[in-house]
Amino acid sequence: MSPKTFITLAGNIGCGKTTAAKLISQNLGYELFDEPVIDNRFLRQYYADMQRWSFTLQMEFLIRRIEHHELIKTVPKSCVQDRSLYEDPEIFAKYLHGLGHMTDNELNLYYEYFERVHRNLPQPDLIILLQVEDSQILLNRIRARARKEELGITAEFLDGLGGYYVGFPMVCRNKYRVETISFNASVTDIRSKDGRDEFLALVESKLK
Repeated sequence: MSPKTFITLAGNIGCGKTTAAKLISQNLGYELFDEPVIDNRFLRQYYADMQRWSFTLQMEFLIRRIEHHELIKTVPKSCVQDRSLYEDPEIFAKYLHGLGHMTDNELNLYYEYFERVHRNLPQPDLIILLQVEDSQILLNRIRARARKEELGITAEFLDGLGGYYVGFPMVCRNKYRVETISFNASVTDIRSKDGRDEFLALVESKLK
């Protein structure tokens, strides 16, 4: 890897990406790029009416993440990103289309835009996938952080998303040529001292 390293976190809603990204930023001195959730102008409407707002929300997230990649290209220090660009087309867009919340034409338009813009963006050196297979753990964490927009998320919805994450590391390696590692965030709680140390040790071992 080059002296400047770009790491991105991936995983289901509530798996601990923000906590993990902050740990890397605070302990390794990386510039932090938070997931643009709080300021998303369509999130509330999306959870109220997914069929109406899924395409709009996915385009919003995609544009914001593209902006992150463009900024990361200009930042001289190493960077860590909360949620990867590749989850948008490979997981969320496919899942919402499968649920009937995006039409065939909307999905095709989304992919056309993604293919046009992602080619010239800097790729991460490493993707870290946080795995939490128990949707009840995810749901408890989502409720604990108490974002009003997310209160309607169900375990069934999280289970469906989780199915798409099973093959995600292989997709990242084979399709996008990005090294991807997995960390079991349900067995190891990265909010504890031991969990934090184990997680950071894994990250540092991959950077050597």
